[in-house]
Amino acid sequence: MAETFTKTIDFSNLEEVELMSGTISREQIDALNDVIYHQVVGLSSVRCLKMSLLIPRTEALKPAILYFPGGGFTSADYNKFIEMRMALAEAGFVVAAVEYRVIPDVFPAPLLDAKAAVKFLRDHAHYYGIDINRIGVLGDSAGGWLAQMVGLTAHVADFEPDTASTQRSDVQAVVTLYGISNLLNIGEGFSEAVKDVHRSPAVTEALLVHGVAFDNFAGASIMQDESKALYASPIGHTGTPCPPFLIMHGRNDSLVSPIQSVQLFNALKNNGDVKLIIVEEAEHGDLIWFQPWVIHRVVEWFKDKLST
Repeated sequence: MAETFTKTIDFSNLEEVELMSGTISREQIDALNDVIYHQVVGLSSVRCLKMSLLIPRTEALKPAILYFPGGGFTSADYNKFIEMRMALAEAGFVVAAVEYRVIPDVFPAPLLDAKAAVKFLRDHAHYYGIDINRIGVLGDSAGGWLAQMVGLTAHVADFEPDTASTQRSDVQAVVTLYGISNLLNIGEGFSEAVKDVHRSPAVTEALLVHGVAFDNFAGASIMQDESKALYASPIGHTGTPCPPFLIMHGRNDSLVSPIQSVQLFNALKNNGDVKLIIVEEAEHGDLIWFQPWVIHRVVEWFKDKLST
């Protein structure tokens, strides 16, 4: 019926009508928001952790990227950075933006959540069209720390989440944007006043590792137990082969020292495929990171590392 209609009506005779045609150049992308990927069961409550998915509607098995948002270890607003996530989805990746536990929960809670999310994608790969052997992680700031930790701790038994899944939690590519690699020296190269902040028992990395002051515990500086801090730091897990890493940091970052990314690069460069990019004039999470030329670099890197 539709075919007959379009052939018999002469639209060119209608006044003020524009005729438009073109080619199909992109796939449809489906959005599944607030999917529960894991339940954290406590004595008196159950917390449902969520992810939001962008899924290209294609028949082929697709690589997947998990995005971990930054937030200073105090928030995990997983629906942000839509520019990057949409660019990855348009390039053919399934993209999962992941919520994870933050302070007052303590390490390794965020890492357990992140690995549970990886396992969830592998468990549900047939629903979303995911190739379970091509999974990458991406994070910015504290999310960059989390992406690094996922990439570097595949064989650490202490960090495997308590889930019913039998899937593995390793990943095949890591991108970290102005991420934290060593909790002991986030302010390295900054003023003494900034370094004093990072020595405080109230600073977020100290709260992540030691917890908040309560009862007879007065709190502790991140410096109080260096081995514990390193166990919670990517730099403390760099002695074995690693998946491909793309490390990006702004030269003008005044919140997380660029030295964080330099020391990670130096620790990893002999263990795998690692690239460091210093972005001129970029601050911590400023508008430069949302520009197409930065996003394109990340997308192309993932396309290269997670190609079939």
